[in-house]
Amino acid sequence: MSGYGRPEENTLGVVIGKRGRPKPTSSPAARALRQASAGGASLGTGYLGIGAGIIAVIVGIAGLAVFLTRLDSYPSPLPVAFAWLLYCLLLIVVGVTIALAGERMPNWLFALYLAALACVIALDFIAIWPLHDIGGTATASVVASSGLLVAVTLRRASEILIAVGLIGVAFIVAIAVTTPLTTQTLPAQLVVLAAVILPPTFATWLVVNFRRIVQLELDRVLVQSTVSAPRFAVGMMASEELARLDLAAEELFDSVASGRTKLPLDPKTASIAASLATELRLHLIEGRRETWLYHAITESEQLGKSVTLSDTGSLAGLLDPQQRDGLLSGVWLLVSDKSNDRTTVHLTLGPAGSVDAEGAQNAVLVPIVITTTGVARNRVDPATWGSLARVGTFTNAMENSSLRVQIECLVTNPADQYHAEQAVHR
Repeated sequence: MSGYGRPEENTLGVVIGKRGRPKPTSSPAARALRQASAGGASLGTGYLGIGAGIIAVIVGIAGLAVFLTRLDSYPSPLPVAFAWLLYCLLLIVVGVTIALAGERMPNWLFALYLAALACVIALDFIAIWPLHDIGGTATASVVASSGLLVAVTLRRASEILIAVGLIGVAFIVAIAVTTPLTTQTLPAQLVVLAAVILPPTFATWLVVNFRRIVQLELDRVLVQSTVSAPRFAVGMMASEELARLDLAAEELFDSVASGRTKLPLDPKTASIAASLATELRLHLIEGRRETWLYHAITESEQLGKSVTLSDTGSLAGLLDPQQRDGLLSGVWLLVSDKSNDRTTVHLTLGPAGSVDAEGAQNAVLVPIVITTTGVARNRVDPATWGSLARVGTFTNAMENSSLRVQIECLVTNPADQYHAEQAVHR
C-alpha cells in the first residue's frame, strides 16, 4: 500500500492481503454492519420486513377470495381447505414468534416454516390434480410462495432463492405431468409460474441492494472521519485496539498496586506485561508514519478493494481538511461505478517541491498523480472534477485507455503548520 515494508500481520492482528491491505472483511464498516445485523432485521430492513409481511397477507386474502369463488369446481375441496387453514395459522404463528423473538427467524423456525409451506403446496396439488390445469386452478400453492416474503429480511438471500427455485421446480413438474400444454392453457401456466417466482425473487433483490447501499453509506461516513485527523495518527481499528491494551495495562498496574500480584512477577504475568509493552510501542511507531489517507484506504470496505497508495514522504498529512475531503471524494467517485468491477486507482504523492509564484513563498507543492484502470473519461461523474478542483489545479488525460489525473496541490509549509498548531495549543 505504501512505501513501507509490511509484515504478514499488523499490530492489530489483522491479516494483510497480497496488495498490502487488510482484508476488506476486517474494515470497521463491515464489522459495524455485522454487529448491527446480529439481532436479525436491522438498519431499516425491519420496516421492509413489515411491508413484505403486509404484502404476503394481501396476496393471501386475494388468493382466498379466488378459492372461494371456485369452491364448486373442486372434486374434493377438503384438501385445499386444509391447505388454506394451515397457511393462515402458519402466518399467524410465525408472525407472533418473530415479534416475540425480536425480529429473528432461527434455523429451526425457518425449517418448520418451509416444511409447512411444502405441506400447503402438496395439499393444493392433491385437490387440483384431477382438474389437469395447475395454472388455471392453483390458489393456496401460489400464495404459499408469496409466504416467503415474511423471511426475506430475516434469512440469507441464497436460502430464499433456493426455496423459490424448489417451489418453481415443483410447479414446472406438476404442470408438465398433469396439464396438456396448448395455446389455450399455456398462458395461464406462465402467469402462475411468474406469480410463484417473481415476488419473492424481486423482494430478495430489493433487500440485498438496500443492505449494500446502507453498507456503502456507512463506510463513507466512517472514512470521512479521517479528514479531520492529525497528520500522523492511528486508524479507527487501532483506536479500539489501543483502548483494549490500555485497559489491560491498567488492570495489571492495579493488580500490582493492590498487592494481588506479587513482585517479582511470575513468568506468565511477566510475559503478558512484555507483550503489552511491545504492542504499545508498535502502535506508537505506526502512529508516527501512517497518514489519514492510508487509514482512509485500508479501513474502507469500498476503497480497500480498488485503491493503492504510494506516499513514502507522508505528504498526504500536509493537506488541509478541504483538500483532504476533495481528494477523498474524488477517489470515492472514481471507484464507486458498479458497472465496472475491474476499476482500480493508484495514488502517488510527491516528491514535494518549492513554489516560485509570487505570494506563495510559504507554500509547498505536493504533486498528486491519480492513475486508473478501467475508467473512461466520458464515464466520470461530473462531481468528480469539482471534488478534485478543491485539491488543487489539475489536468487529465488518457493513458493506456484509462484516465490519468495530475494535481498540483499547494499546502502550507510544514514548519508554519507546526508553529500554528503550537500557537493554538497555547
